[in-house]
Amino acid sequence: MTPDTMKTAVRLVNKTIKHRFITLLSVALIGCSPSLLLAKEALTPTIKNNPDDTAIRVAMSSAFVSDAGISIYNDIFSYLAKKLNRDVKFISGFSYVTINSMLESGLIDVGFICGLPYIIERDQSPPAIELLVAPIMKDIKYNSKPIYYSYIITHKDSKFNKFSDLKGSRFIYNDEISNSGYNMPRAHLIELGETSGFFSQVIRSGSHEESIRMVAIGEVDASAADSLVYDYDKVNNPRFISQTKIIKTLGPAGIPPVVISTKTSLPLRKKIREILLSMHKDPVGREIFNKALLERFEAVDDSNYDSIRQMQKQAMDAGYMVIH
Repeated sequence: MTPDTMKTAVRLVNKTIKHRFITLLSVALIGCSPSLLLAKEALTPTIKNNPDDTAIRVAMSSAFVSDAGISIYNDIFSYLAKKLNRDVKFISGFSYVTINSMLESGLIDVGFICGLPYIIERDQSPPAIELLVAPIMKDIKYNSKPIYYSYIITHKDSKFNKFSDLKGSRFIYNDEISNSGYNMPRAHLIELGETSGFFSQVIRSGSHEESIRMVAIGEVDASAADSLVYDYDKVNNPRFISQTKIIKTLGPAGIPPVVISTKTSLPLRKKIREILLSMHKDPVGREIFNKALLERFEAVDDSNYDSIRQMQKQAMDAGYMVIH
């Protein structure tokens, strides 16, 4: 292992330790003062007909819209609250690792999560989560299937026009356990035989939106962006998207799913699934979906995420877990 590779690995370990600390801190906060944890939650209607019912907590990492579309998630959760006649609390702003830990412990019931965090948590024994539904996007390129892509993007005026042009460039990613932001470009590098020093610098941003912004303003050369986030912002928040171009499309892979904690009661799991699956049939639900560029939610099998498992295994087998 080269000194640069060793430094990168150490940084990754340190970040993982930091994520674990945040997880423990969030657990402590929710035990002491839920209002602290929910400081970033969107406002949802309080349903008072059943005052003895505990709130359903839903956590979100960017799934089928970007952070700019946070109000759409709030609309979905408000819809769910009314249909369940229960209070639904929306929690955001946590890392993938933290959301997984909170689902595992039962501190949250439902998660809108990425495909790689899904398989990591789902493949534990026994699994702490189960698939609830998956979004089906309207855009024709998704072919009404529960799939999405990873876009390799650069500045629109850059000299980079194909993936091989990126050798020696500065690359930014959102999270180490992001499928579109890390797992898919890592798999592509392995396929190309580029597992040593392809990029001159690799930086963690914390979100797809920040990665896109950094590329747009020229602070870095390239990133791997979730196609769902990119597509949404292209229509609704194009300021930074308009300064970028797509030079490579990776995928498809299983779309980020909606999951539920196995600690949540079976009747409640079934009811939430039924509401989400029928939401597109309701005029109110269709209006929300139209804003999200979403066609419907669909029941999906775990095998939809096998390609993500294969890419992760490929990285482990190659001994190339850290992009450099």
